[in-house]
Amino acid sequence: MKTKPAPAKRVELLAPAGNMECFYAALRYGADAVYLAGKNFGLRAAAQNFTQAQLAHAVSQAHARGKKIYVTVNALLRSEEMAEIGGYLHALKDMRADAVILSDPGMIGLVKDAGLEFHISTQLSTMNDKCACFWHTAGAKRVILARELSLREIAEIYRNTPETLELEAFVHGAMCVAYSGRCILSSVFTGRSGNRGECAQPCRWQYTLHEAGYPYDFLPIFEDARGTYVLNSRDLMMIEHIPALIRAGLSSFKIEGRMKSAYYVASVVHAYRRAIDAYYAGPEEYVLDERWVEELKDCTTRGFCTGFYFGEPEKASDIYRLPQERAYNFCGIVRGDRDENGMYLIEQRNKFSVGDRIMILSPAQDQRAFTMEKIIDLEGNTRQSAPHPQEMLKIACPCTLEPGDMLKVRQHDASLDNIGL
Repeated sequence: MKTKPAPAKRVELLAPAGNMECFYAALRYGADAVYLAGKNFGLRAAAQNFTQAQLAHAVSQAHARGKKIYVTVNALLRSEEMAEIGGYLHALKDMRADAVILSDPGMIGLVKDAGLEFHISTQLSTMNDKCACFWHTAGAKRVILARELSLREIAEIYRNTPETLELEAFVHGAMCVAYSGRCILSSVFTGRSGNRGECAQPCRWQYTLHEAGYPYDFLPIFEDARGTYVLNSRDLMMIEHIPALIRAGLSSFKIEGRMKSAYYVASVVHAYRRAIDAYYAGPEEYVLDERWVEELKDCTTRGFCTGFYFGEPEKASDIYRLPQERAYNFCGIVRGDRDENGMYLIEQRNKFSVGDRIMILSPAQDQRAFTMEKIIDLEGNTRQSAPHPQEMLKIACPCTLEPGDMLKVRQHDASLDNIGL
């Protein structure tokens, strides 16, 4: 069997950003690179996305920190759009974007004309070394592998492809019920095509059945009080398998989530950053810290699985199951340093109250906790709680906080608002 050492460079941690707040969270919490999209041509049209001025700013800010920016142009394009995209690609080159991610082979010539590096999207379902080599021969620097591959298959692809070709794979985030995202449910039900960046996520909807001949007798499929989610996939989580992913030959670990909040991005990047750094600090002594797993559980509602990494799931319950409750809610972002009265300025994102136990999420630190003892508004009035969305408040905290640190509060019940999540 052909042998090939694991990539010499440290694996890249690649984070999503659907807006500027998520972009800064990704950088601050340890991403090596960020993938994002302009207002057109990407597969997440419902995200805020970035104007060209914002894209240029993001590239500049990332490069100043030694990070990279990959711009997704991975929608399937019509002929008239092909005529429009050339100028956009040249603009991306002028702002020094590190690469574009594409899924339409017709774009390759246009990308080359613009002088941009390009990565092959997972939408193209690269599942073998011959396909990966084909894309590399066409000029691709990196192939984002199909989500349906096992670790064994990834390792085989790595062994049989040139060292100059990078391999990327998703390691965390939402899974799609369709093969490599090739789904027409949204288009059929709503007229919004998932292959055009407008997926309405009908796989997340609640469904009932009715018997033929009895169209008005709807039969619920009982699972729990919140409804039935027969197509609802658990989220992928591979933090427990960092060494195996690296040994398989991956150059980049990709986190899903351009529709997710800054809190989600920060939490997931923070956990994976610490796990990856711990591995490289001593591969032979590496032990997963369960606190990193708990951080990930705090910011999701769907439960977790390992997808197809260890072969085809033997039963549907390995992938599909009803959602779970989060243990914590994102409740605030620190917006200022400690003032002369020992108070921190924060921006509220979910309700919290005096007496609540608050967890602190901060880069390069383990999570810390404190009990909320004092809340005042900007007029100096003392508050018992902070129920108003995105209100600026001051809080007392015995720990040292920095602007950009995130606060989360343990949920008391399922009725808390989800503002900002």
